[in-house]
Amino acid sequence: MAGVLQFHDVVVRRDGRDIVDHLNWSVDDDQRWVILGPNGAGKTTLLQLADTVMYPSSGEVHVLGERLGRTDVFELRPRIGFASSAMARRMPADERVLDAVMTAAFAVLGRWREDYEDIDERRALRVLAEWNLDHLADRTFGTLSDGEQKRVQIARAVMTDPELLLLDEPTASLDLGAREELLTLLGGYAQAPTTPAMVMVTHHVEEIPVGFTHVLLMRDGSAVASGPLEEALTAENLTETFGLPITLRFDEGRYTARAAG
Repeated sequence: MAGVLQFHDVVVRRDGRDIVDHLNWSVDDDQRWVILGPNGAGKTTLLQLADTVMYPSSGEVHVLGERLGRTDVFELRPRIGFASSAMARRMPADERVLDAVMTAAFAVLGRWREDYEDIDERRALRVLAEWNLDHLADRTFGTLSDGEQKRVQIARAVMTDPELLLLDEPTASLDLGAREELLTLLGGYAQAPTTPAMVMVTHHVEEIPVGFTHVLLMRDGSAVASGPLEEALTAENLTETFGLPITLRFDEGRYTARAAG
């Protein structure tokens, strides 16, 4: 197993407050992590560090073997796939879905004057098919449903065969059908042997896809628990994380949680 992410005593401080508080965490290339915690816990900040768009106030962050602050992040970023609602808002509404995915090859949003080869288009069409989007290749991004837009974002993120895939709340705002379709696709992708290391942020245990292996529970910038799902994801740890008595159930590879009554 190779180390993909290493956080050593990491602190991120903003306006006198530690958003991330002396965190130690590591991700190997065969692991699929979910980060759980309440609003303001520091979850998205961890993804921004992993995506090299933020630097720690102190401590060390190593991404794909390179230490932030001592490497050219512009060479590192093409090796990382990232999907988030914030990126979806930056996508031109009139962009063809095929182009929205294909432009990942040049790390740009919005096709302009780039020269693409046939292999780029074939790769994009294959990825669209894998995420049940091939019938939408000629539609414009702005005409898609929320669920379709989120799948396009993930297809774009995997277009370049990244070594690390980061997903920031990929099922947020989706209706039940769209959520379950996306979770099924994510579960299949997570279990494929060629899939890169994955880190997904969510608020709900119900949104942990089958095939994910590890969990990091966060509260107030600190780790409450970290490790394999079957060991770290417990009712006791969820209770400490969310500050409310929680019961947890596991059935056919999926979790459910509710307040203890």
